[in-house]
Amino acid sequence: MFVAERFISGLVKIHGIHPVSTDDGGTWYPQACRFLNLDHHIHSSLEKSLIERKMQYIKDRTESFDDYFPCRIKNCKLKHVRNWLRLFVDYHNNEIKHIK
Repeated sequence: MFVAERFISGLVKIHGIHPVSTDDGGTWYPQACRFLNLDHHIHSSLEKSLIERKMQYIKDRTESFDDYFPCRIKNCKLKHVRNWLRLFVDYHNNEIKHIK
């Protein structure tokens, strides 16, 4: 629980206060969230499955990108990868808006 509390408090310092969501049955995250006065949510099996599928979709696309456009820069800071990922997210969100 102490490790979870330290980890979450570090995230709060960087990103601010937000609800915490987990997908396992561990008791340490809810306890750490109570200690830090944060809302905690455990994802259902369906939510977990949807999240895992979305992450796999993103991983597949980024691996394809790297196959076709590998970085050859020494000591690269990956700025071009972050730019591409932002473009991908914007494009994907725009496509979803048009489907609905």
